[in-house]
Amino acid sequence: MALTGLQIQKLLPKTNCKECGCNTCLAFAMKLAAKKAELSECPYASDEAKTVLGAASEPPVKCIELGADKKLKLGAETVLYRHEKTFVNQTALAVNINDTDDPAYIDKTLETIKNYVLERVGEKLSIDMIAVTHKKSGDSFTALAEKAWKTCGKPLILRSADAHALAAAAAAVKGSGSVLFAAESAFAGVLKQAASENGHALAVSAPDMDELASLTAEMKSGGFNNLLIGFQTHNLAELFQTHSIARRAALKDDYKPFGYPTVHFIDDEDFFSVQVNAITSISKYGGICVLPFFDPAMLASLMTLRLNIYTDPQKPIQVEPKIYPVGEPDENSPVFLTTNFSLTYFIVSGEIENSGTSAWLTVPECEGMSVLTAWAAGKFSGASIAKFIKSTDLEKMVKTRQIIIPGYVAQISGELEENLPGWKVLVGPQEAGDIESFVKARIRK
Repeated sequence: MALTGLQIQKLLPKTNCKECGCNTCLAFAMKLAAKKAELSECPYASDEAKTVLGAASEPPVKCIELGADKKLKLGAETVLYRHEKTFVNQTALAVNINDTDDPAYIDKTLETIKNYVLERVGEKLSIDMIAVTHKKSGDSFTALAEKAWKTCGKPLILRSADAHALAAAAAAVKGSGSVLFAAESAFAGVLKQAASENGHALAVSAPDMDELASLTAEMKSGGFNNLLIGFQTHNLAELFQTHSIARRAALKDDYKPFGYPTVHFIDDEDFFSVQVNAITSISKYGGICVLPFFDPAMLASLMTLRLNIYTDPQKPIQVEPKIYPVGEPDENSPVFLTTNFSLTYFIVSGEIENSGTSAWLTVPECEGMSVLTAWAAGKFSGASIAKFIKSTDLEKMVKTRQIIIPGYVAQISGELEENLPGWKVLVGPQEAGDIESFVKARIRK
C-alpha cells in the first residue's frame, strides 16, 4: 500500500537541512509520496527509513537494465502522461532475424544494424537490440544468437517456444544482458533458472491478463524480479487497450504484477501495418518494440517520433551557448546569430553549410527557446546578445564587425548596434531555407 506524505515524514530525520533540494522534510516527503523524488536524495535517511520506504518509493514500473554494461534502461516510469513530469526511458527498438533466414541476408542485416546511425538535432540514434527467433530444429538458434552478439555487441531478445533451446542460447550469450522470450507457466521454472544463471532478464507471457499477473507475482515471490511482460494481443486495438490498462493499473492503483516494461513483437510483413503497430507501441508505453525487418525509412520516422515523445516537454533540447564554426571559417568569415534551441541551431547551421560558405554562428543562452519565443520572453534582446558576445572571444576571432540576425527579430537591430559599438547589424532572412539565396545576394555580391 502506498504511504502518504505524512506517513513518510515520520520516517525522515526532520532536520529540514535542505540538502535534498526541498525546504522542509515534509516537502521532500510529499515528493516521495508522489514518486517525484528518490530516498537516496536524503543524505541522512536512517536504515529503518531505507527499509520501509525502499519498496514504497520505487518507481511503479520497474527499471530493467540490459546489455553487458547495463546502459540500456527500460521502465522506471512514474507518470501516465508526459506533461505531468516526463517519460524516463524510451522504447527500445529491435530488428528481428530468424534462424531460417538466408545466411547472406543474416550477415547483411547484422552488419547494417551494427553500423546504422541516425543523427537528429545533435543526437546519434541507433538500433537498441536484435531479436533472434527460433524456427528451425537443431543448434542453428544458439549459433545465430552467438553470431548476433559477437557481430553487434547489442543485447538480444531470444524468442523460442522450446524452453530447452532458449536455455541453451541463454548460456551461449551469457553476460550479454539479454531478454529471454517468453516464459509461460509450464516452463517458468526452467527459464527463470536460465535467466538468473546467465545474467538475463525474462519476459513472461500468458493467454490472459489474470494468468499473467499471477505469473509475475509468483516469479517475484520466488526471488526473481528481473522481468518484462509480453501481452498476447491479436490486433492493434487490443494492443492499445492492453498497454493502457497495464500502465494505469501500475501507476494509479499501484498494482505491482503489471509494473514491468513490455515486449511487443510485430510479425506482420506489410510495411504500413508494421509502422502503425510500432507507432502505437512507442506512443502507448512500449518497453521493447521488435520490428520484423530492417527498413531505414521506417526507422528514421520511428526514431524521430520516439525522440519527440521522450523529450522532456518542460525542458527543450538545447545546445551549449557559444560561438560555433560552420565549415572552415577564418577571421574574414561572416557572423550569423541564432538561439540555442537545438532544432533551430541545426537547421540554421545546415543551411549555412549548404550555401557553400564558411561562417561563425553565434549562439547565446536562450533557455532552449526558438527565435520568436526567446524574443517574446526577453531572452533574445539586443542587450543580452551584446553581453554574450562581449563575454566571448568573437571580436578577437574575426576582423569583420558585421553580424547577421534572424529576419523575425529585425526590431532588435538598433538596440544591438547601440550595445555593440563598432558593429553593424545586417537583417537576414526570416526563414532558414532562404539563407543560401541571402548569402549569394548579400555576402558574395
